[in-house]
Amino acid sequence: MKYQLKLPNQTIGIEFCHTFGKRLLGFMFQRKRITTGKCFPNCRSIHTCFMFQKIDIIVCDKDMRILKLKKEFPIYHILFPIQGAYYILELPLGSIDSLKVGNFIHLEK
Repeated sequence: MKYQLKLPNQTIGIEFCHTFGKRLLGFMFQRKRITTGKCFPNCRSIHTCFMFQKIDIIVCDKDMRILKLKKEFPIYHILFPIQGAYYILELPLGSIDSLKVGNFIHLEK
């Protein structure tokens, strides 16, 4: 099921990655410019191996409160586990410019 993340400057379609395959692949091997996002529930860390472009990352707790923001996270890097993290969102570049740690985000159907 698709969700939407409404930000002050844009709305981004979000796909939840629940299955092993979706969690494993994420945006790996995608050459087209990333324009949507992926949400990984029950996740504390990610990697960007085998990706062809940088992404923006939001790390949230169970209440969707932002714990960490990573702008332009480079390819072939690891975001090590973050205490209290539950959701990690991988987003297109420039998506998180208006957000701050401590803000809450809301995903709508």
